[in-house]
Amino acid sequence: MNYMGIDHHMQYSHITLLDEKGEKLKSGRVANLRSELENFLLGIEEVKAVVEAGRSSYTMVDVLDSMGIDVTIAHPKEVKAIAKAKIKTDKRDSKILAHLLRTDLIPEVYKRSRENRSYQRILRQRVFYVGSMTRVKNRIKALLSQQSEDIRGEISRVKNIFGREGLAVLKGLDLPEGEKKLINALLMTFRHMEERIKESSALVEELYEMLPFVRLIHTVPGFGKFLSVLVAVEVAEVNRFEGLGKFHSYAGVIPSTHSSGGRTYHGKIVKEGNRGLRWAAVEAVWPAIRADFDLRCFYERLKKRKGANSAKVATARRLLTIIYRMLKENRPYIPYKR
Repeated sequence: MNYMGIDHHMQYSHITLLDEKGEKLKSGRVANLRSELENFLLGIEEVKAVVEAGRSSYTMVDVLDSMGIDVTIAHPKEVKAIAKAKIKTDKRDSKILAHLLRTDLIPEVYKRSRENRSYQRILRQRVFYVGSMTRVKNRIKALLSQQSEDIRGEISRVKNIFGREGLAVLKGLDLPEGEKKLINALLMTFRHMEERIKESSALVEELYEMLPFVRLIHTVPGFGKFLSVLVAVEVAEVNRFEGLGKFHSYAGVIPSTHSSGGRTYHGKIVKEGNRGLRWAAVEAVWPAIRADFDLRCFYERLKKRKGANSAKVATARRLLTIIYRMLKENRPYIPYKR
């Protein structure tokens, strides 16, 4: 078996190829094209490859998969031999990756399918649109708060300035010419974002009907269709987690820990792992504690002892625990009956 370490970049990669004894067979910069990779590996058989996880790493993974090469994706933060190297070059990085692969010391990252990555992009696009819409709304509110007393009074009489009645009031405001142009430009952006969010919502509906386990997650308090689809896509395969602790760690909802001299201190959550999964769990907390009495009691009890923020994170972790066990047992959420 031969081992290929790939230091991947957008346009090219530096590749080092080692044999079973760790002797270098080839090394060099290669354009990220299948034809170039085939030329580099000409005459070489039985190859395993490793590439660090990154924004564009899957382009290389897909090419190597199509060539029948077994590819491992390495966790960049955990490849300490690279992260702590005092002399860091593409050539050294690719060689160290190849050596770690040869000695079976690569900290692996879950390799997602093409379909799963496509679903991720759909959901993240919707999150982007919603975030952009929020920024536009905040900008409009900021401009309106700087207007005259009469205009502010007229706006205050409307419950929702972004509803049908509120938008009609905004259009009819007697604003200075420059301010009116700014508001109109923002309203055009607002309407554009509304359309994009509607389109993305339709795609989410399609995923809701198509993906397995989504309806199970939807039975959990606090998880609407979008959050249910998001969790299903980010989890992908629940059986890839060895246990509940691994699942919590993947979501980044475990406390940081410092242990020294027989004393252990727990701090804020580590905030590493899957940001989308953590965000979904935290977003679901408020609707969950309003809908479920036991979750509400759990939250209120922790809030008195540790404060609102710690209670919110702990409740998010409890929701993820529920989801993990449901998916493992393939059953819906069953609320406790008193």
